Amino acid sequence: MALLELNKVKKIYKQGKIEVPALQGIDLTVEPGEFTTIFGPSGSGKTTLLNMIGCLDTPSEGEVKLNGDVVSKLSQTKLAMVRRYNIGFVFQAYNLIPVLTAYENVEFAVRLIHHLKEEEMKEKVLNILEAVGLKGLETRRPNELSGGEKQRVAVARALVKEPKIVLADEPTANLDSKTGADVIKIMVKMNQKLGTTFIFSTHDPQIMKYAKRLINLKDGMISADERRE
Repeated sequence: MALLELNKVKKIYKQGKIEVPALQGIDLTVEPGEFTTIFGPSGSGKTTLLNMIGCLDTPSEGEVKLNGDVVSKLSQTKLAMVRRYNIGFVFQAYNLIPVLTAYENVEFAVRLIHHLKEEEMKEKVLNILEAVGLKGLETRRPNELSGGEKQRVAVARALVKEPKIVLADEPTANLDSKTGADVIKIMVKMNQKLGTTFIFSTHDPQIMKYAKRLINLKDGMISADERRE
């Protein structure tokens, strides 16, 4: 069974009486374990498509399925539950809680969905922080971390929930090329080790280099869909 399906998905935004099409009949199937990059010029619909996949928005027409279940017609409350248990997010701006340490930011994500004993919780959080290269930095707050370290915390926070999909919207945009490459390699490793599905929206050629599937968006439509070994 496909992990994700979009069938004839359209998204139209209204500006007064004017209708602005952002997505124009997207058909897309994603299998478990894919490492996929969505790219295209500004205004092509990349972020809108990611919002549909991530259950952050609903289509004007068409349907979105996750694990075979139609999620595009759910209420906002039920969509929030789908996101909580199935989807991890990595954002360009990190979106960390500034008053919490790296450990506490990741721990907070776990507490939302898992009821673990304290020792199990501690082991789970420390293991994922070590896996993303943050061993020894667990007690630092975001203002004490570099951009790359903040993004590693964000990756750890997304992965610690054991989501079916991790969505990353321009995750390297605020990083220099070397730091960005290091963060990408961590996500590649997690994809290979855990089998987590990753879907990126990006302009970064470094991410495209590692992607096993490249989807080119143009004017809200898929203009090319290339799979690579």
